[in-house]
Amino acid sequence: MSDMVIHKGLDGVVIDESRLSFVNGTEGKLIYAGYKIEDLAEHALYEEVVYLLWHDHLPNATQLEELRAEIAAEAGVPAPVLTALKQLPKDANPMAVLRTAVSMLAHYDPDSEDNSPEANRRKAVRLNGQVTALCAAWARIRAGKEPLAPRPDLTLAANFMYMLNGEEPEPNAVSAMNAFMVLLTEHGMNASTFVSRAVTSTLADMHSAIVAAIGALKGAAHGGANTEAMKMFMEIGDPENVEQWFNDNIKSGKRRIMGIGHRVYKALDPRAAVLYDRAEKLAKASGNEKWFLIADKLAKLARSDSYFIERNLYPNVDYYSAIVLYTLHLDIDMFTPLFAMSRMAGWTAHIMEQWGSNRLMRPEVKYIGAMDLPWVPLDQRS
Repeated sequence: MSDMVIHKGLDGVVIDESRLSFVNGTEGKLIYAGYKIEDLAEHALYEEVVYLLWHDHLPNATQLEELRAEIAAEAGVPAPVLTALKQLPKDANPMAVLRTAVSMLAHYDPDSEDNSPEANRRKAVRLNGQVTALCAAWARIRAGKEPLAPRPDLTLAANFMYMLNGEEPEPNAVSAMNAFMVLLTEHGMNASTFVSRAVTSTLADMHSAIVAAIGALKGAAHGGANTEAMKMFMEIGDPENVEQWFNDNIKSGKRRIMGIGHRVYKALDPRAAVLYDRAEKLAKASGNEKWFLIADKLAKLARSDSYFIERNLYPNVDYYSAIVLYTLHLDIDMFTPLFAMSRMAGWTAHIMEQWGSNRLMRPEVKYIGAMDLPWVPLDQRS
């Protein structure tokens, strides 16, 4: 075993083939099933991207409306699950709440233990709708409000805004939320997606795989960067403070800029470029440009610094998504659940793809411990 090659973090390990997405970190490109992310974020409804990932082609108008209506009709959360959420501490971590709620959903899903392709698709439809409803429900429950049922006439993005605020969703807000959801739908073999496929490879059910993915996304190294980015912007407080904050914290080496840099991208994250425009438009429309201006000034200052230039460090999707979500009046600890809500289409697509050509994942590990130690009776051990 001495000649075993160790790939820490699984760097460079290719576990399978996939038709779902292509990430080119060197050139800053992201493709969903053949389509550029920039085109999808500009033109597609989230449901169109769901259909694309599940069927490998874009829907026609009839197919899109059928899927939209199907997801909206299945988005309701069983009453016992909502009752359970009301019993949880109001200061509970929203990702832990989501993890618990999705696990509970399995008990009320008639297809829970059926792993046939037909049942998996039905579960995927329900999960895409129900997780959206759960995110809105928890935001309301912890604020002392009653959760709202989804409307059958709305898209997922519009339904989320309606279930969150209890008002007719504002078109600009829906457009921004839809773009955010499209941009976060899928991203290759990231940690949570890998976990979902690893769990599926054991022949576990879809709910188990999604719970595992949520657990992985909960980790600060994966899903929490936009929350930390927004905390950083709030700490800076004003565009006039950016340069001093940069010198005191970044130039001194004490801190790093949350949301700048990415494990894969060595060029500008294409999702960040789209969200930059969305964040700027939302900021101007809201009349509160402070947070966008802080983020923009900090990013430009970083890009003029040799440390960031030499290491090809650019803003990633988390950097500007923080501004978009905060401008939509979302609590910062809800940012990661919205990541999960958006990634649901990608996770479920990967799970169904794994079932299509499954093999149990069983990597090896290089043992470096002791060998052939003599057994010592308990009464003789020091």
